[in-house]
Amino acid sequence: MPAALTLGPILYHWSAEEKRDFYARIADEALVNTVYVGEVICSKRAPFFEHELPATIERLQRGGKQVVLSSLAEVILKRERAMTAALFEAQDHEVEINNNAGLYHAGGKPHRIGPLLNVYNDRTLRFLAAKGATHFTLPTELPRQAVRLLTAAATDVGAGIEVQVFGRASLALSAHCYHARAYGRTRDNCQFVCETHPDGMPLKTLAGQDFLAINGIQTLSQSYLNLADRIEELQEFGVGHFRLMPQRVDMVAVANIFAARIHGSIGAGEAEAKLLALKLPAPFANGFWHGVAGERRVMP
Repeated sequence: MPAALTLGPILYHWSAEEKRDFYARIADEALVNTVYVGEVICSKRAPFFEHELPATIERLQRGGKQVVLSSLAEVILKRERAMTAALFEAQDHEVEINNNAGLYHAGGKPHRIGPLLNVYNDRTLRFLAAKGATHFTLPTELPRQAVRLLTAAATDVGAGIEVQVFGRASLALSAHCYHARAYGRTRDNCQFVCETHPDGMPLKTLAGQDFLAINGIQTLSQSYLNLADRIEELQEFGVGHFRLMPQRVDMVAVANIFAARIHGSIGAGEAEAKLLALKLPAPFANGFWHGVAGERRVMP
């Protein structure tokens, strides 16, 4: 199976105009095969882009991209259950499930499992595959040994495996909105303060060091995960899909560097040099892959 480059859903609260322009560039210029779209973090954000979604999907498809709809990662309210159920009424697109509520609404229909629905062992993967899961994007915190074992299990049941290779790593979700609380507001009266941090709100340690990033109810790594130097190893394991997570950077340039990397046009050293030349606003990390603290960068 040829390697495929994918673009995960936008996790942040970007304006409708910025999202529209972003996806237009991705459609026309980025060498990605699959694009995941939809609100994943906060259902209150969804109405800002709902009216743009059909045209965005059509534009991406005209650009030769496969489109997958991503579900909410946290489903609590009645409207959130309705949003999740509605995804499975769109017969023309696959759905990526990020919450167990999606499994109920899938009703056994083929679907994908996203990285926010924890799949940590082969028994879980096999169980979900038996319930209709055809593709798994693994959590970013898994070490290489776990990725190898889960990829083998997926191959055994005929499912695809996807691994994030670039972008902030999602670490935790909460019922409380950290963003709102930081500004003395409640989740119900947040006034969408998260839009002031389109790449996440920086969180520092007491010593003033950059540590994490906050995105509404989500906690992310401050650093950008970068597995450009692990592509051959991932391919050797049998991983066929490589995910980039959107950040407030030149994602077309990032995508085209990784596309060249997964297709063997450039080596790890050249990819590293090209990424560094983009002067990205966060350091790289790959600690989880090596079984150490995720924020660390282990050099080859």
